[in-house]
Amino acid sequence: MELIALLSKGEGSWAQVSGLMKFGEWDKIVLVGDDFAKGFTHEKKFEFVKVDLDKKLVELKEELSKKLKEKFEGMEVALSIASGDGKEHMALVSALINVPVGIRFCALTKEGIVYL
Repeated sequence: MELIALLSKGEGSWAQVSGLMKFGEWDKIVLVGDDFAKGFTHEKKFEFVKVDLDKKLVELKEELSKKLKEKFEGMEVALSIASGDGKEHMALVSALINVPVGIRFCALTKEGIVYL
C-alpha cells in the first residue's frame, strides 16, 4: 500500500509521520507540505509534493488535485492527517477522492500501525 501524509506547521506532529514511515511496509511514500516542510528528512525514500497551504480551501484542493493526479498506482492509499488543520485536511481528502483513490486513515500507536 502507498502512504500519503500531510506535513504542516509544527514539527511536533511530524513524529507521527516519521514513525509511520519507519514502521510501515510501504510501496511508495508521498509527503505533502509547504516550503517549511521541505526541511523534513527521513532514512526512507519519499516523494515530496510542495503546495501552498496558505491558499483558500477550494484553491488548495485544486492545487492538490493537479499535483497528486497519477501519483498512485493502487486503488487505495493509507492517509495520515496527524499534522495540519481542518482546511488542509478537507482539501487533501477531497483531492484524493477526485484522483480517484480510496482512503484508509492510518495512525501509529503503541500497538503498531492501525487503520481507522
